[in-house]
Amino acid sequence: MTAAPNAADPIVWRPSPADIERSRLRRFYEGLGLASADELQQRAAANPGWYWDAVVRDLGLEWSRPYEQALDLSRGKPWAEWFVGGGFNYVDNALDRWIAAGRGDRAAIVWEGDDGAARRLTYAELREATDRLAAALRHLGVGKGDRVGIFMPMLPETAIATLACGRIGAIFVPMFSGFGPEALASRLRDAGAKLLITADGGFRRGQIVPMKEIADEAMAQAPTVERCLVFRRTGEPVPWRTERDVWWDDALAAAPDAEATEPTAANDPYMLIYTSGTTGRPKGAVHVQTGFPIKAAHDLAYCFDLGPDDTIFWLTDLGWMMGPWLIEGGLLLGATIVLFEGTPDYPQPDRLWRLIEDHRISVFGVAPTAIRALMAKGGDWARARDHSSLRILGSTGETWNPEPWRWYFEEIGEGRCPVVNYSGGTETGGGIVGCTTLRPETPCAFTGPVPGMIADVVDDAGQPLRGAVGELVVRQPWVGMTRGVWNDPERYLDAYWRRFEGVWVHGDWAEIDDEGFWFIRGRSDDTLKVAGKRIGPAEIESAATAHPAVQEAAAIGVPHPVKGEAAVVFAVLRPDHEASDALAEEIRQTIAAQLGAAMRPERVRFVADLPKTRNAKIMRRVIRSAYLGLPPGDLTALENPAAVSGIEALREALPS
Repeated sequence: MTAAPNAADPIVWRPSPADIERSRLRRFYEGLGLASADELQQRAAANPGWYWDAVVRDLGLEWSRPYEQALDLSRGKPWAEWFVGGGFNYVDNALDRWIAAGRGDRAAIVWEGDDGAARRLTYAELREATDRLAAALRHLGVGKGDRVGIFMPMLPETAIATLACGRIGAIFVPMFSGFGPEALASRLRDAGAKLLITADGGFRRGQIVPMKEIADEAMAQAPTVERCLVFRRTGEPVPWRTERDVWWDDALAAAPDAEATEPTAANDPYMLIYTSGTTGRPKGAVHVQTGFPIKAAHDLAYCFDLGPDDTIFWLTDLGWMMGPWLIEGGLLLGATIVLFEGTPDYPQPDRLWRLIEDHRISVFGVAPTAIRALMAKGGDWARARDHSSLRILGSTGETWNPEPWRWYFEEIGEGRCPVVNYSGGTETGGGIVGCTTLRPETPCAFTGPVPGMIADVVDDAGQPLRGAVGELVVRQPWVGMTRGVWNDPERYLDAYWRRFEGVWVHGDWAEIDDEGFWFIRGRSDDTLKVAGKRIGPAEIESAATAHPAVQEAAAIGVPHPVKGEAAVVFAVLRPDHEASDALAEEIRQTIAAQLGAAMRPERVRFVADLPKTRNAKIMRRVIRSAYLGLPPGDLTALENPAAVSGIEALREALPS
């Protein structure tokens, strides 16, 4: 159900009676005898242990040993321990539980490759494949607590590898499939990985990515890696070390029959996932069996209303947290998950829209950056495909600008599907703020904190702030919160807990408007302070993309002798526009008209591309360092180095 937007009514989507009737969140709070989601949130704030105990019961999760206490805060909030004394293995709950319920023939994974190849695995087939690989890993000497790197394209076997590690209590380390040798090696070394799982290669835009060669270079710099398990994807010949390397099929054939699940406790680590830092080495976020998987399932159930009758797709790679989130959360809820090896516009710009049509996807997620690129190809590509299966649109990874949000809502969702905007992080295991299918929506906004996340926006003194940009914080611990940085507890405390006592400071600027909608305004280290006013880059970028010539923009702050800091905007133009001084001035004035003359950028510079991560996040700190000639920090997640060179070429003397 929709309402036409106008100045007096910013609401563009409202839940229909059918949306409310279907809502898992509504059924959850009513089952607890509560009247509303707001009342549920109030109870969660007062007693987080009560809330998450209710969640695992509502999700029907099964325990090999009952837990004695839902939440233990004896070591303080940073070291919250959940489901104390419980025995839990998330793979049992993601696979065996559904087979025991008679759903073994339901599709668990649908896969499509870059080359158009497709496969389908039922829950029963996925369990069999998981158990066979688990036995092979044991035969290769991998045991409980050992770290296993996974450097794979998005294949069914990639999901199988994560599940097999969880089955035997090993800790998997997901890597971006686009990593180079040093990025891969640094994570393998830090994790102390014993085994690396990779492929002979992958396909990207019809070209072969030589993953085994990259893995070989990385393993030469990571002496803890003893064995390398290689899946045949391309069939191309690859370098081989017989004493170390083993083919996937050979390992399965050599292993004895599958053994039972390794007994694992609620707080046993199962995944170590790295997030890039602005300086220094990447941080390894430690996640446990009852953490990240349950948080993923929780958010999918109560924000995205995902159920066993749904087919869900997210444009992601395993190295981005949304990869494990999709696999673990989707399977814990008994849904069908769609994995995709390819890119959004290859071989044609309708690739994603054809996925929706061919696989009858009902919940579809993508980063705003991808939508900005695809909308430039024109709406005809989208309108030529059948989107009738869609119920929910999802987005995460970047802040929205209004025009792309509306295009996504109207062209892909046909004005009837809510856009569940969702933002959190690798360390949070899922969302801090989001939307639900019970609340009306306005473009680019979040309807509030994700259920169970006791979030707030605060000023420099840690006091609640409304109607202005402040720090996004979380006041209570939650299931899914990292158990620290691998081998570096002080770094964890410094990063998140030491600014305000007992409060998680996430590193995002956020704002709550007068209507109660929430907005993310950018990373704290990206924020500009122009003429004494703090502003997030997303506000300037949205104002820039309001100009019809601008497809995409990134704003940074540069030193200014009067203002202290001034904005410089880097703009990617739409295909039918050409760069000129006159156009740059038009864009400057467009921004000033929307944000005020004080926020007029010092310069608008035109570039062919913006530096991004593989999961389409714009790397503003990299833009700033390239433009100002500063140390670049960690670049291992950078997808397109040529974009940095383009910005370096624009470097100029700045006012002093």
